[in-house]
Amino acid sequence: MTEPVNTIRDCREFIINELTGLYPSREIKSLSNIILIKLTGLPLSSLLSDPGKHVSEPVWIKINEICDHLKVFMPIQYILGETEFLGHTLRVSDSVLIPRPETEELADLVIRENQESHLRILDVGTGSGAIAISLALGMNSADIRAIDISSEIIGIAEVNSRINGAGVTFIQDNILEPTSNHLIYDIIVSNPPYVREMEKSRMSPNILNYEPHIALFVPDDDPLLFYRAIMEFSEQRLSPGGKLYFEINEELGSEVYDLA
Repeated sequence: MTEPVNTIRDCREFIINELTGLYPSREIKSLSNIILIKLTGLPLSSLLSDPGKHVSEPVWIKINEICDHLKVFMPIQYILGETEFLGHTLRVSDSVLIPRPETEELADLVIRENQESHLRILDVGTGSGAIAISLALGMNSADIRAIDISSEIIGIAEVNSRINGAGVTFIQDNILEPTSNHLIYDIIVSNPPYVREMEKSRMSPNILNYEPHIALFVPDDDPLLFYRAIMEFSEQRLSPGGKLYFEINEELGSEVYDLA
């Protein structure tokens, strides 16, 4: 008996049918493109111009598995094990936060505003290494160092630095209790945890159920603890005229400003 043959069109229709009612239509379209590009290895232009192209049985099976994960709101980045950040491919797992567009804006701002050579830069709470790696690849001979609290997280960041040829130095350290083994830095940048526990009710299941809470949430009674710790650290480790860059909770902007 001949095995059924599935096409790009069949795959796209299957993804749409499986996810309709769970995700907005625009997001479903984006997800189908991401899945098909990843699994077929074809560019989007080929997928769109040849929807009748056959796909292999392993690809069809994998699409079914991915949809099963998406139906329980697992982020596509964790399902595929990678994400894109400022044009760089990064490996991710549920040990690290998925980098957001706002974090891309932060990294891009640091690059655009600091084109001097040989700057010494520290990324606090590096996670996947997204900011540090982007700075290393976008700046002129900068000495980039990055810290996070767990060896597992540092391991992921080191892999990302290696596959992107970034040459970042990663250090296991806790900014709340930092070691003394640090340089004097020209720039300190951070996207620290800043979401208050009270804000959990506003968050979607794909974040609450899968992303690491340690990288997201802070106590309601002390939401600025990481900003305060970084600023205290900077008093000893930021060069004269040095710069601090933060991603912040938009509801706490004035409070962060008052710490400076």
